[in-house]
Amino acid sequence: MTPQPHPEAGAAVKAADRAHVFHSWSAQDLIDPLAVAGAEGSYFWDYDGKRYLDFTSGLVFTNIGYQHPEVVAAIQEQAARLTTFAPAFAVEARSEAARLIAERTPGDLDKIFFTNGGADAVEHAVRMARLHTGRPKVLSAYRSYHGGTQQAVNLTGDPRRWASDSGAAGVVHFWAPFLYRSRFYAGTEEQECARALEHLETTLAFEGPGTVAAIVLETIPGTAGIMVPPPGYLAGVREICDEHGIVFVLDEVMAGFGRTGEWFAADLFGVVPDLMTFAKGVNSGYVPLGGVAISQRIAETFGKRPYPGGLTYSGHPLACAAAVATIGVMAREGVVENARRLGESVLAPGLAKLAERHPSVGEVRGTGMFWALELVRDRETREPLVPYNAAGEANAPMAAFAAAAKRHGLWPFVNMNRTHVVPPCTVTEEELEEGLAALDAALTVADEHTVR
Repeated sequence: MTPQPHPEAGAAVKAADRAHVFHSWSAQDLIDPLAVAGAEGSYFWDYDGKRYLDFTSGLVFTNIGYQHPEVVAAIQEQAARLTTFAPAFAVEARSEAARLIAERTPGDLDKIFFTNGGADAVEHAVRMARLHTGRPKVLSAYRSYHGGTQQAVNLTGDPRRWASDSGAAGVVHFWAPFLYRSRFYAGTEEQECARALEHLETTLAFEGPGTVAAIVLETIPGTAGIMVPPPGYLAGVREICDEHGIVFVLDEVMAGFGRTGEWFAADLFGVVPDLMTFAKGVNSGYVPLGGVAISQRIAETFGKRPYPGGLTYSGHPLACAAAVATIGVMAREGVVENARRLGESVLAPGLAKLAERHPSVGEVRGTGMFWALELVRDRETREPLVPYNAAGEANAPMAAFAAAAKRHGLWPFVNMNRTHVVPPCTVTEEELEEGLAALDAALTVADEHTVR
């Protein structure tokens, strides 16, 4: 893995991108995408030969790193055998992927509906819940992200929803627990949990529980800030759903498949939802794949009644072959255990030391290979380093931090006033130490914008 400079090739890639590629979530004239020449393991590099340690895992999906040879070989072998086939047929790769996923999902989530990614998994989970209950409304949290398609983006709680929010999607938002920025004036995790559950019950009471089909939550919110829920919260939501006949949907698109040090984040809390969405880490994003894991109770609704939904590429053989190989690699190489062990022994203490040294770090939170640093101007008041949804000059401190990280060979995950530490779950201790050193250097730039 020795990157070789090819600046002319990089310039050609960049020119074609700028001429023809329309990028997501971006003002097209204001972006300058890096031209990537290659990737392997925890690293990628550009056409100038500069290598970056990827603390983003792509978009938090390369859980086994880039270019794992066993998964690459599995895709090649499947392509030679059966490249594609319609979803109405039983295909070996599809059947085996579903079996392996169902073996690892909690409780009786034993039926798998395959989608192309996480957003359409959420779309179908909501559709299933509405058809199962005959109710129109869905509740989701303000600090959340569920995807960019119509229903999923309306469920989303962050500002990416605003431009597409129809106000008629049947979505009601509520506050989920987050002690550091509590909406409930809580002083302890126990208070935050109790008051957040009371708030949810009150919201339901005023909306009419009999009108609510589902409550949709990220088990641990990802892009919105990696806020690990307090003990008892998800179990409390489960009880509320059971009391009112509401379908409990957990979104594990980002948190699933080893990211939290468990196969699914739900395992950390001993909670079994009625529906669970997944994508990303199921095959490390090597070929697009997502899905909904379905409980027996929901599946029985469609035993004699057709489910009115599907996708041309549902359970695509190449994607499913990649999932089979990825799950096999994770099991044989102890990838989930690696995420848990290094999260506890390296990231937790290493990030805590950074917080001690840098006044810009207000809070460190996370588990496994799923961490966030909340960057602030003032630790006492907890004022964010940049305003909510900042852009342009208002976002300059975070932009300076990100640029400093890249100068030190680290590609950071930056969102609003946070940097997330989400490397591949196959990362080594040495690579984590390298990344922590680069973060240490970059945080000195963030410190320059704090109130001393």
